[in-house]
Amino acid sequence: MTDRFEQTTTTTCGYCGVGCRLEAHRADGHVVSISPAMDGPANKGHTCLKGRFAHQFARSRDRLTAPLVRESGGFRLASWDEAVAKIADNLGRIKSEHGPDAIAGLASSRATNEDCYVMQRLIRAAVGTHNIDNCSRVCHSPTSFALRKSFGLSGATGSFDDIEQAQVALLIGVNPTQGHPVVGARIKQAALRGLKLITADPRRIELADYGELHMGNRPGTNAALMQGLAHVVIRDELVDRDFIDSRTEGYEAVEELAGTYTPEAVEGITGVPATDIEAAAHMYAEADRACILWGLGVTEHLYGSEVVQLICNLALMTANVGRPGAALLPLRGQNNVQGSSDMGALPDTFTDYRPVTDDAITSAFEERWGVEMKRERGMKIPEMFDAAVAGDLKAMYIFGEDVAQTDPDTAHVQKALESLDFLVCQDIFETETSKYADVVLPASSFLEKTGTFTNAERRLQLVSAAAEPPGSAKTDFEILTMVSAALGYEMGYETPSDVMDEIAEMTPRYAGQSHERIGRGGLQWPVAADGTDSPILYTDHFELPGGKARFAALPYKEPGDAADDDFPLILVTGRRLEHYNAGTMTRRTGNLELLPFDTLEVHPEDAASLGISDGDTVTVRSRRGEIALPVRLTERIERGHVFTAFHFPEVRTNLLVGSSADVNTSCPEYKVIAVSVEPEASAAPLAREPEREREPLIDAL
Repeated sequence: MTDRFEQTTTTTCGYCGVGCRLEAHRADGHVVSISPAMDGPANKGHTCLKGRFAHQFARSRDRLTAPLVRESGGFRLASWDEAVAKIADNLGRIKSEHGPDAIAGLASSRATNEDCYVMQRLIRAAVGTHNIDNCSRVCHSPTSFALRKSFGLSGATGSFDDIEQAQVALLIGVNPTQGHPVVGARIKQAALRGLKLITADPRRIELADYGELHMGNRPGTNAALMQGLAHVVIRDELVDRDFIDSRTEGYEAVEELAGTYTPEAVEGITGVPATDIEAAAHMYAEADRACILWGLGVTEHLYGSEVVQLICNLALMTANVGRPGAALLPLRGQNNVQGSSDMGALPDTFTDYRPVTDDAITSAFEERWGVEMKRERGMKIPEMFDAAVAGDLKAMYIFGEDVAQTDPDTAHVQKALESLDFLVCQDIFETETSKYADVVLPASSFLEKTGTFTNAERRLQLVSAAAEPPGSAKTDFEILTMVSAALGYEMGYETPSDVMDEIAEMTPRYAGQSHERIGRGGLQWPVAADGTDSPILYTDHFELPGGKARFAALPYKEPGDAADDDFPLILVTGRRLEHYNAGTMTRRTGNLELLPFDTLEVHPEDAASLGISDGDTVTVRSRRGEIALPVRLTERIERGHVFTAFHFPEVRTNLLVGSSADVNTSCPEYKVIAVSVEPEASAAPLAREPEREREPLIDAL
């Protein structure tokens, strides 16, 4: 079979956070086919339709192949020397006139660990500011915050293999068969073999059809639901007192608070029947081994970080942590959203989430990098946009992120980009964001670079170039080190492997990481100096002072938005199987034929009261903006709610999203948006998608 290919390269998928290992087959200089690597630890020889088939984007005719610079209101082609000189001149001027804190950078959660490390070093050492962030801010920063508060480390406590070893799995605010299809298939297979599933979501996700119990709680009520489960576990004496007494602290306050969240009271808040809350609590707590999986339906809320802490509470009171089959597994969205934060591409931490306010840690990096740095954090993404509008932030360097499409309150983001004196965009295509740029740099896709990604299991895996970047495009590693040198700061790396060696040198918990040791099977951090990794965390102690986990007594609070007479429905946003994030890659592949446009899911009873029919185009209005979409009627969405995704720039879903954000991390509240839905009388009905939710297309099941 391989005879017809000139080269086959084993690499790691650049789509979601599952981290599937792939075999990329090249012919005539291009990747023409992809198959699963049979020894992939996360995918075990399977892929989804994106990983296997959606690779044509890499050779799309509209790839950026040369630098662009703005001139006379438009762009013209430029040489690398000219483009990089323009960047260095403008950033240097702004730094001289306004100080380094007038500049900010965004790293890419689609890029490698090494790229993200170099990017944060560029901003910190070459520019001189801690104004560096990445897109985990708008997705899983609440997970990171909560896991560190509760357990000590910012990552899943186990592995996807724990799914097969568990007796019960609680899935809350996550739809794996659509967003993480290979893990979704593993869950489905485990359910067919006896795993008991509990699902909690405003939509009846496909896995609910394979489960024991589905709880269709109202958006924004996750905290009340978790408190209701805790109440029953405590009331019915299902807690593990030995574990609580020996390995945790703060339980008494949690026990007292949970006493007020009776199943009946929680039913009034969430809409979930009290009997279902009791049944779910018993299923989870009575299992010898139980997992909890969650996604953006938990984190992208006003109190998302607090809900993750409540999830940790439930695991702690039942001793479902630190054992095989008893894992907490946040399903990360982008391929390296875990790693981009691990690598220190955050305004308040270096690698391994060590604070910039810690003098000893900052001093160590100062000595290694030969610079001086502040001991106070930089700006988070929302603060960057606010500062740009206010005139305090003058320049941004945005690497592999389309903030004008993916971030909330789109009008505010656009105003911020327009307000900048200078904007650099580094990407593989022109995007909504690059329209505002002064310089656009042509970068590399995951099929054209070398380094590592870290998946949702904390597993570092090698990424190997299967093709060359097109035209005069360069790898991100080459671009970032080139820009740094132009700014007068030589980093001294020859290869991405050198970067990983520095990461290991500077980070005790990553001490044993190297490209050679990672090999084909990957390493799950922490990695000891001898290369021993950690598939399961917290087997005998937690990574907090005293070695004990911390319970958090956190009450339910109302979400940031609510339905009223003017906006009577709640919009929930999410992912579709066929596409990925802003659709930049998948809409340039055959996947666009599978799903050529998005729809608004509406319950038939709501549609009847609104006077709309399947396929009608409607106007969706929020307190922030309005969009138009065709309707798809489905009973999978609960009454009073509507659903759509964010994969199509022309829809501009995020125009509807306001400024409400998680209280601890500034993660936007994408999941609770009060809207009205009104028919467009003049609009012709559009072809509709099938009523059923599509089965995930998994290879070789």
